[in-house]
Amino acid sequence: MRIATWNVNSIRSRIDRVEAWLSRNDVDVLAIQETKCREDQFPRERLESLGYAIAHHGLNQWNGVAILSRVGLEDVQAGLPDIPRWGEPAIAEARAIGATCNGIRIWSVYVPNGRHLDDPHMAYKLAWLDHLRGDVEQWLEQERAGGMPFAVMGDWNIAPQDDDVWSMEYYLDKSHVSPAERAAFSALLDAGLVDVVRPHTPGPGVYTYWDYQRLAFQKRRGMRIDFILGSPGFAQRVVGAAIDREERKGTGASDHAPVVVELGAPA
Repeated sequence: MRIATWNVNSIRSRIDRVEAWLSRNDVDVLAIQETKCREDQFPRERLESLGYAIAHHGLNQWNGVAILSRVGLEDVQAGLPDIPRWGEPAIAEARAIGATCNGIRIWSVYVPNGRHLDDPHMAYKLAWLDHLRGDVEQWLEQERAGGMPFAVMGDWNIAPQDDDVWSMEYYLDKSHVSPAERAAFSALLDAGLVDVVRPHTPGPGVYTYWDYQRLAFQKRRGMRIDFILGSPGFAQRVVGAAIDREERKGTGASDHAPVVVELGAPA
């Protein structure tokens, strides 16, 4: 079973690329972030024609998350209860969606950017992550009590290690690498989640995101901010993982690359 996550940076702008990528890769479940569309704007029929059932959570032209599955899609949950809100008026943004796919609970998440260290959006980001950690602790308890394995995957907007950015000097005093953000990411690992991709794709120089500006991709100036964090039951089934850097190339590419894990059969 192959599971992937990908910030597509607008599903309507990138639908041709998504279709082509799915046609080339034997992916059973794809978690998508930053769909940038409402439910009625999502190109559902084109992806259903490839054999995927779809769950999408999108409210406007910002954010948006989805799960595509050809191995079952059940118990869909759009959003997280009581998640911190943002905006005027404040709303619970479309940043998380969960579904059960072939006995595994999949969560697609798009963590707030934070913008700048002293921006109110940074406080929102940290509060959002703290709330997610509380949910993760509950899900881990449920798994220990005999519940199903799960994974939380997507664009975390955090580079948790120095090797995850092309230059720590460049990112000094910028978001994504601050101690508070890294502590929030580490808290999820301390709770019991496992970064299941890193052992198969060690750094340095391994990234999932490259800015469109200043020839960042061509100059290998990237960041590793897209992760698949699995519960212990999920992690023990992972037999391989990869970052599809090639998909960042060419006309119309997203600024993020897909991240893929291969699962073996349950023990």
